[in-house]
Amino acid sequence: MYWLEAVGSRTTLLIEEIGRVVEIFGQTIKWIFRLPIRFSGILKQMEEVGVNSVPVVLITALSTGMVLAFQSFNGFKRFDAETLVGTVVALSMTRELGPVLTGLIVAGRAGAAMAAELGTMRVTEQIDALITMAVNPIKYLIVPRVIAGMIMLPVLTVFSDMIGMAGGYFIAVKVLGVNPTIYMRRTMDFLVLDDIFGGLLKAFIFGIIIATISCYKGFNTQGGAEGVGRATTGAVVISSMLILLSDYFLTAMLF
Repeated sequence: MYWLEAVGSRTTLLIEEIGRVVEIFGQTIKWIFRLPIRFSGILKQMEEVGVNSVPVVLITALSTGMVLAFQSFNGFKRFDAETLVGTVVALSMTRELGPVLTGLIVAGRAGAAMAAELGTMRVTEQIDALITMAVNPIKYLIVPRVIAGMIMLPVLTVFSDMIGMAGGYFIAVKVLGVNPTIYMRRTMDFLVLDDIFGGLLKAFIFGIIIATISCYKGFNTQGGAEGVGRATTGAVVISSMLILLSDYFLTAMLF
């Protein structure tokens, strides 16, 4: 019966972990609508999550759009459908690749930074000091990061979509010789606003996931410097897994 006991123990720990994440998310939502609103803290986190992530997001999107155009052209050329390259690039970037790749990149860069920063504050007892001074740590530390994630992930996704489609256009038209007029016409014929808004909704939810998980792991860090490392790794891994899992269910509901 040892294996059954081990499974039960791990299941219990998982349920408890999920419960704590839901609890901290509920507290965050409650404090979002409580005055005063710290705009300076929100703007600082928007810079950290959004502005500082722009270079790596744009490079990834450009590379993805260019590679996608190459691969689509080579595949469609086999049955004389090269004019659909623009459609594939646009739909792929707006529906899936834009929000998902942006979410994964931000989870690895900004999410890790959130977990490390809050984890360091926890092990050095700075969070305990805030509580002693009657400052709510959820309102002061977590709310600005969650708001920044909700706002900046869709913004980054818009840039990612644009750069990805621009890279696909450059490769298809300038390198592979696809007619530019037909390329743009095919793209506009099949790309609708629902595709764009669906991708932005995904990015909005991914931003909540990244900020919530990263703040939770950092906020509950234990074990000194080693614990900070575990919290940072856990934040990136769990956020990435939840992004990929939630992407399937969001796709099934939206498209």
